[in-house]
Amino acid sequence: EVQLQASGGGLVQAGGSLRLSCAASGFTVSTTTMTWTRQAPGKGLEGIEGISGITSDGTTSYRDSVKGRFTISRDDAKNVLYLQMNNLKPEDTAVYYCNMGYYRGQGTLVTVSS
Repeated sequence: EVQLQASGGGLVQAGGSLRLSCAASGFTVSTTTMTWTRQAPGKGLEGIEGISGITSDGTTSYRDSVKGRFTISRDDAKNVLYLQMNNLKPEDTAVYYCNMGYYRGQGTLVTVSS
């Protein structure tokens, strides 16, 4: 059974950093494309943004608004996906989800205060 569990969210001041983790089970993260998405508070499905991805060969991609601030990575030995977020801004406030295909785990809330 595929399971994804995101963690590491919290309240941080603007300019601060957080590292999100996504523990995966039921599959191997290194063999597939993994993504992070986010949904800002009060926004519906149309408000879900794709923000970063990593393919099985390690190729990464980022939404323009997070380039240079966020870094996606994975620990193959632990089967965990990460999202290092630096220089956080209030507009980064959202629930963050890790995804594999059409599987989406429980999100973790990131709140950035100004």
